[in-house]
Parts: sequence; structure tokens; C-alpha cells
Amino acid sequence: MTERFTRRKLMACGAAGLLAAPMLSPAHAGQASVQRNLSSFRAQRWEDHFDRLGTVMIVADTQSRALHYWNEEGLGYRVYPTSVPMTEELTKRGYTEVVRKRVGPDWTPTPDMLKRDPTLQYMPPGPGNPLGTHAMYLTWPAYLIHGTHDTRKIGRPSSSGCIGLYNEKIEELFAITPIGARVRIV
Repeated sequence: MTERFTRRKLMACGAAGLLAAPMLSPAHAGQASVQRNLSSFRAQRWEDHFDRLGTVMIVADTQSRALHYWNEEGLGYRVYPTSVPMTEELTKRGYTEVVRKRVGPDWTPTPDMLKRDPTLQYMPPGPGNPLGTHAMYLTWPAYLIHGTHDTRKIGRPSSSGCIGLYNEKIEELFAITPIGARVRIV
């Protein structure tokens, strides 16, 4: 006699499969696995990037498009989704630090931006400003960690070199990051 599958039976089979899935994962089979969340952020350790504590530390991972934050004690770990530079040529990597912070930043396109798009022009603070509501300036000229009003950019290669966050996330990061915070772009 043939059993008829109903939607309820099919859903029960799917739920049973989901419950069994962790037992079938590579980690349970004795293989090493990479720890990632649903957005593919790779977990980071401050010790892999900095030699000492004493100030806030930030790692902007351009590969996984995430910014990692640790407080002065190496605790208070937070991860934020980001936008990253559009091309490899626009991506600057290495160590820097936060040298200035500004609420309501204004924006002036760089000469390189104007070469790519001559229609760009100065923008005062406000809803159309590409720097969003808050900006943290780095020791590298024209490279910032800032917000964006265009939320479609987060999670994508869409900047001219900066690291962009949702406005509500840059506001949070801005409040807990002092001038002098160490930053590494990888």
C-alpha cells in the first residue's frame, strides 16, 4: 500500500532533517570548521592583529565586509556589517588610528572621485550626504569610517575607499570609540 504524503508530513520530515543536521556537520565529523554567522562574518581575535591592549581596537575585514570592535580590556567584542571599497585599487590596508570624530560631517569629493565622476560636488550635512550622520577620520587622508543614508551599500563593495556602516551602527560605534583608537584594515 502506498503512503500519501501530505504537506504536514513533508514539513515534519524537513524539521527532523534540520534537527539531525548538526550531527552531520564537519565539526562533528572531526574536521576543523570556520566559525561564521549567517552573514558570513568570520570571528576575529584582537590578538591576531594587535600586540597589546590599552585602547579600543578595530579591525575592518574587507573580505567578509565586517568591522570588529574590542574595548580597552579586549572584551566588549562587537561586529558590524559594512560597505567596503569598490575595487582593490581603492582599498588601503594596514594600521592606522582614529584622529578626529565628527557628528554631521560634510563631504567634499576627492580629486580621484572627480576624475571618475565630474558631476560630484560638495555636500553639507544632511540626508543626501554620503558620510551619513557620523564620521571617524583616520591618519590616512580621505579614508574614514562613517555612516551612510543609502542602506543598499552595506554588505557590498560600494565605497571609494572608506568603511561604511548603517547610521544607527556608526552612531553606536562613534559613542564608544575614542580618538586614538587603533584600527587595522585587512
